[in-house]
Amino acid sequence: MEWTGGATAAVRRHGWAVVRTVRRAWTEPGRERDLMVQAGKATLAACVAWAVAGWWLQAPMAFVAPWVAVVLVESTVYRSLAHGLQQLAAIAVGTVVATAVALVLHSTMVTMVVVLPVVLLLAQWQRMGSQGIYAATGALFVLTNGQVTLTTSGARIAEAVFGAVVGITVNALIRPPVYLRDARAALQDAAREAQEILEAVAEGLDDSEWDTHAAGEWHERALRLGRLVDQARSAIGWSRESMRGNHRGRGTSAFSPPGKAYDDALAVLDHVAVHTAGVTRTVLETASHNDKAARPGPQITGPYADFLRHTARAIGLYGQTRFTGTGTEQPADRALREAVEDLNCSLDELHRRLPGTVQDDPGALATHGTLLAQARRLADQLVQD
Repeated sequence: MEWTGGATAAVRRHGWAVVRTVRRAWTEPGRERDLMVQAGKATLAACVAWAVAGWWLQAPMAFVAPWVAVVLVESTVYRSLAHGLQQLAAIAVGTVVATAVALVLHSTMVTMVVVLPVVLLLAQWQRMGSQGIYAATGALFVLTNGQVTLTTSGARIAEAVFGAVVGITVNALIRPPVYLRDARAALQDAAREAQEILEAVAEGLDDSEWDTHAAGEWHERALRLGRLVDQARSAIGWSRESMRGNHRGRGTSAFSPPGKAYDDALAVLDHVAVHTAGVTRTVLETASHNDKAARPGPQITGPYADFLRHTARAIGLYGQTRFTGTGTEQPADRALREAVEDLNCSLDELHRRLPGTVQDDPGALATHGTLLAQARRLADQLVQD
């Protein structure tokens, strides 16, 4: 009974997840809708390829056409075309080599022993890319489908070409995928997380919460921030690739490819991630230090918390000026300049406070100096831009 109850709960949970996914795909743009559209396009490409090759022309190897068509409804138009050419080359090589050897040896088993090592090595050729394995697939289709003839092998290559044309055409003409939204969302997520981390550290410093547990959580989040920036970098690459050969991007600003502003934002967020990790690491090391005298006192943690708050605000505004695409760039630019001025003032305050708080204590000097250095590096990235 217990096992049955757990299985029922799991089925119900996954069922509701499917319902939510379908609802999101129906009601709002997003990854769920993109995936459903791609699935529908792949189905359409397969049906068209089979209707022509199998039903109308009654080709001897008609199954090859819809199979290739489905595979080539790729995540981007450029990838469909590039992979299509590589796949056709691989299938042709495997088919030609298997046909030639089979016609000479007249033995399927012996031909496999001779041909498969060759085509599997050809599959590793760099020019074949990730499609090299289809050389072995093409060879196996020849050798495992009855008598080998030049006619059937030629028909197989022709059907593969037709299927590739159908798949690429459907992907290019019917709502070709665009991933600009994903790039914006990834950048916004990274900027928002950086802002929230710095605000959390600032609040902890104000409340004198220098315990190791809280500092460890801040540092873990800062390390994950670096991974969010890497995801944003990958999303920008996908966005640019999705615009290559994509008619949806022509003449419309909504689908213009990421430009220099995205590269600048990515570089700044990369530095922000590194220096945020540096700040949280210093706080963690200080919180876990046995020497209480090495910990900064309120006279330095207060201004440092103010600096982190101003930095967090500047990072949030920086995101709005670079990649939100909402048309609010000018007001956000003014607010960012004001935030940077406040940032500089808080940094100057740190410089003024430091000499009087350190005095002759080497431990405090090391801690305060490290915090101040990280603050300067973090501020420089926003001020320079």
